[in-house]
Amino acid sequence: MFVVVGLAALGVLAFKVGNLSSGEVRDGYRVTAPFGNIGGLSVKAPVTLAGVRIGRVSDIRIDRDDYSAIVELMVDNKYDNLPLDTSASILTQGLLGAQYVGLDPGAEEEYLKEGDRIEITQSAVVLEQLIGQLLFGKVEGSE
Repeated sequence: MFVVVGLAALGVLAFKVGNLSSGEVRDGYRVTAPFGNIGGLSVKAPVTLAGVRIGRVSDIRIDRDDYSAIVELMVDNKYDNLPLDTSASILTQGLLGAQYVGLDPGAEEEYLKEGDRIEITQSAVVLEQLIGQLLFGKVEGSE
């Protein structure tokens, strides 16, 4: 009995870690957002608004013209009142946690709809680049 309970607990943990738990957006609309760098963002990562999950990342691809990453977001239809000037940022859960997309609503009176593009974006902070800048800055300042 303990083995069965242990295996069940491992299964639940695997679904939680892999973002495979329930929460698929079945009835939603798709919007895209361009980013210069998505870091470790992956398909099925959460999309949040004020900390509440309102959707998932449904696709990631490269723009053939400017080589930016185009992230496609599937937002639940319950949240159909996001203003057109909503901004998107790639955030990290904790210091070294998984990455997700956070939305910050704007003030426009028109709302995002199927196929729209979020133009105001903030790319992921890449820890390696941040450390490199910190080290380079210290070396430069000591000379």
